Amino acid sequence: MATALALEFEKPIAELERQIEDLKRLASQRSLDVAREIAPLEAKLAELRTEIYRNLTPYQRVQVARHPRRPYALDYINGLFADFIELHGDRLYRDDPAIVGGLGRLHGRSVVVIGQQKGRDIKENLKRNFGMPHPEGYRKALRLMRLAERFRLPIVTLIDTPGAHPGLGAEERGQAEAIARNIEDMAALKTPIVVAIVGEGGSGGALALAIGDRVLILENAIYSVISPEGCAAILWRDASLKERAAEALKLTAPDLLAMGLVDEIVPEPPGGAHADPGAAVEALGVALEPHLAELAGMPTDELVARRAEKYLRMGKFEEA
Repeated sequence: MATALALEFEKPIAELERQIEDLKRLASQRSLDVAREIAPLEAKLAELRTEIYRNLTPYQRVQVARHPRRPYALDYINGLFADFIELHGDRLYRDDPAIVGGLGRLHGRSVVVIGQQKGRDIKENLKRNFGMPHPEGYRKALRLMRLAERFRLPIVTLIDTPGAHPGLGAEERGQAEAIARNIEDMAALKTPIVVAIVGEGGSGGALALAIGDRVLILENAIYSVISPEGCAAILWRDASLKERAAEALKLTAPDLLAMGLVDEIVPEPPGGAHADPGAAVEALGVALEPHLAELAGMPTDELVARRAEKYLRMGKFEEA
């Protein structure tokens, strides 16, 4: 973990990692055996990492979900889906690089996989629009989902966006309609859909790809109608109250599971997915397989009916 990229609460972890690396480097330069000296430091590091991540606040989980070293959609796609062929364009306007999708094979099973993609640096973030799709991105995604339905292929979607792009051009091209159309059509698609929230699940921008038969969420991912900063600015006219807003929004994986909004929490490696991206990718692949296998054997009419019932159960309220 680079100290410069460490979150504030991760600074003790980063400092201990630096000490261990310095000791290893010095030992290598002087041909010394320091395994005995390093072992207790590594044990202490593992214990510290576990202790810190066991007690994260909701807003700290928001920070982890946004970490720039966290695996993005293409990391999962390239790590899990063999023979991936990306398909481009919505056949109406243009291709939107903020959404990637195509055909691939997960553990030998042919699927259509679609994900929201952020960038690692400024150049790539500008290309990917910081993971905020335009209407043509959602229309591309729907085109691929209809293709999956036609060829009876299951769909896997990877959710990681702060929200749909709010710019004037996006609004002029029908951003709200594109999101609503996706939600409506996904509810009735006659093929299995498994959703994985791998980072930020922001508002309608996430929901437009998140209507599935199963919804999985990584341990430190978030899913919310609005960002904590936006919520604080609207409710209390003070974005600095973001920690209070994060607590009130109930956007963490355990909160979402308790409310029945997600079906399974996928454990992350100690220290978060950014600490060991390869292990995080592998963990998601293991979690996806049983859901795809179960849904593959379900009759189409039952599949669609159960999906509708799943979302009709949400949004319970009580009258005073």
